Amino acid sequence: MNKGLEVARGKTKVLYEKPGQPDVLVVVATDNITAGDGARRDEIPGKGRIAAKTAARVFRLLNLCGLPTHYLSGGEDDDDNEMLVRRCAMIPLEVVVRGVAAGSLVRRKPGITRGAIIAPRLVEYFLKDDANHDPLIETEEIVHRGIATPQELGMMSEVARITYEILAHAWRRHETLLVDLKLEFGRVIAGDGRGSLVIADVIDNDSWRVWPQGREDLMLDKQVYRNLAEATPADLEKVRENYERVAEIVGTFPTMRPAMVGFLADGPQAVALLDPIVRAINAFGLQSLRRVVSSHLMPGYVLQAVQQLDATFARLVYVASGPQLAAMTSATTPTPVFDATEYEPDELALAIAKSLALEDTVMFGRVMLVQANARSAIVQADSQLNSPPPQPTTLG
Repeated sequence: MNKGLEVARGKTKVLYEKPGQPDVLVVVATDNITAGDGARRDEIPGKGRIAAKTAARVFRLLNLCGLPTHYLSGGEDDDDNEMLVRRCAMIPLEVVVRGVAAGSLVRRKPGITRGAIIAPRLVEYFLKDDANHDPLIETEEIVHRGIATPQELGMMSEVARITYEILAHAWRRHETLLVDLKLEFGRVIAGDGRGSLVIADVIDNDSWRVWPQGREDLMLDKQVYRNLAEATPADLEKVRENYERVAEIVGTFPTMRPAMVGFLADGPQAVALLDPIVRAINAFGLQSLRRVVSSHLMPGYVLQAVQQLDATFARLVYVASGPQLAAMTSATTPTPVFDATEYEPDELALAIAKSLALEDTVMFGRVMLVQANARSAIVQADSQLNSPPPQPTTLG
């Protein structure tokens, strides 16, 4: 990629301006690997390529789910370890989400059993300060120092939890446990969404702990490097192989499995009943088709239509316009069938998306985001309802 002046340099990456695009940066992943806040440093040939691929693939997944990130494009082999991102003013915090007890949490809280599942997930903040080994910082202190507002902290905690759950879902499909996850956030400095918070920096194999089969001794992440008494060439090659394996697995993450929602209207008069549901499922990016049938006049035609759809689509959910048609369809197909009269449109759209989310991480993430937005809307409505009325203006 065409790069301008160097903007910043970290332990494992370098940031450059994008000529002609002041609101875009080029992130270049290097072959460096560090531990102990940079006290140990080695170079692993090819690590930058692997790290860029991993980060790009993670960000593409999060973008598909609808989460706010700084990622624009790049990161694959033909991009020379480089990604394009929106330029952000970084918040000097590491946001760590813990789903399994490990690392510093166990050292700080001996009463917690190592490897224990943490539910609800624990979110912790660490101040980015290498000289003081990135100390834990409480939310009250963050606000007191003016690092972030209470609203920003709430947003970061919510987005971090959702991001963890999305990636944990993706890793579970590979029989691997996502133990914890480190994120960083920034404020977009220009263009669309100026001032808004987004997930920034990188998310790669240095950002998490992953235990295949839930076994710590099979770990594939940076902790392998941290645990080395001395980094021999053979050890570093093993680390590189782990990172390559992780990049290959993560390459399967940013995909949405094709699915179809089949709407069955019991007669022409029932088509209008289904229209609000069709609109509601658009929020999840689902495709749909509609068929008009009749459970009274042409029951054989119902069977024929269902058999045709079952034979055409590998992942399918039916919505029938009433209980009789729903019962008839359900008796005909092994595919899930919903009765449109039993739900409000938004509730039914969410139920359909959930039914498809088990094996689809993108759909899983979109469900989580829709649920989070619904909770946020309730909190905002409550806040507005209980806010003091505006004071009357006195004209002089």
